[in-house]
Amino acid sequence: MSQQLGIIVMVDVEAALKANTLKGNTYLFDNMKLQGSEGLGTDKLISAIHGSSYIDGSQANEQVLNWLPYGVGSLPPTLPKSFLADKSKNSDLKALEDIKALADKITSTDTDEFTNVDDVIEELKRISKSTGIKTQVQDKYSDTTRDLGTSGQKIMDVTGELISASKDKIPEINSLNPLITDISGEAVDKKIIYPAAYGSPDMVTDGWYWAASVDTSTPGTYAYTMDIQLYKLIWSDGVWTWIPVHMKCEAYIKISNDQKKNGFTNAGVGYLPIPIA
Repeated sequence: MSQQLGIIVMVDVEAALKANTLKGNTYLFDNMKLQGSEGLGTDKLISAIHGSSYIDGSQANEQVLNWLPYGVGSLPPTLPKSFLADKSKNSDLKALEDIKALADKITSTDTDEFTNVDDVIEELKRISKSTGIKTQVQDKYSDTTRDLGTSGQKIMDVTGELISASKDKIPEINSLNPLITDISGEAVDKKIIYPAAYGSPDMVTDGWYWAASVDTSTPGTYAYTMDIQLYKLIWSDGVWTWIPVHMKCEAYIKISNDQKKNGFTNAGVGYLPIPIA
C-alpha cells in the first residue's frame, strides 16, 4: 500500500511580493524527518523518500506526495472555509438593521435624536464603514476581473475583522492563500514523479490539491519546481483588486531503495520461521 507523504509550503506572501521572489520567503516542511529529510523550515527542502524493493529487485510499492500551500499571516486553515463569506454576509445584514434603526429614530415622534442632517450623515458613514470593502480578482489568463462579491469576499485583517481601506494606503490584511498551479522540473522529466491536480472534499484546499506518485525504483536525488501563484492587492479603476503574481520555488526529493524486510526477522519477505519443539 502506498504511503501518503505531506509537504507543507508556507509562503510569506507580503515579503515575497515586496522582494519579487520566493527565495528566502518560503518555508517548506514534510513529515519525513525520521526518514532523513533535510532543510526543513527553509526553501531548500530535500524530502527523504523511503523506497523498497523485493529480493529480486522489483519495486515493492510506490510513495505518494501531497503538497499543501499556506500563507504566513493568513487566517488559520482550521477555520471553516465559509468564514470569510459568512463574516461579510453578516456585516451586510447588520448594516441593514442599523439603517432600519436609524430610520426609526428619524421618524420617531418622542425623540429629536438624529433630526440634524449632519448627525444622520455621520451615522450613515459609520454604518458604511462597518460593512468593509468588497474586492475583485483579476483572471490569471487575461486582464478581466471577476467580482468576489458573489461569494461575499471582502478585505479582512489577520484577525478576521473587516476593515476599510482608502486608495492611498493598503492596510495590514489577510492575504489570499497562495496556489500551486504546476509541478515540473527534473523529477517530472525523468518520470520519477507523476504529478497532477486532484479534486477533494477537503474545503481547506478549495477542493483541489497537487499530488504525485513516486517511482521509488530509481534511487537518487532529483529536483522539482513548483509554480506558485500569489495575489497582490492594488487599487485599480476605483476598486481594490487582487492581481495574480507568478513565481517559482525549487525543492528536492531523495529516494532510497532498500530491500523489503520482514518486521519480525529483519530479513527478506517470506514465511515466518516456526520453531520445532
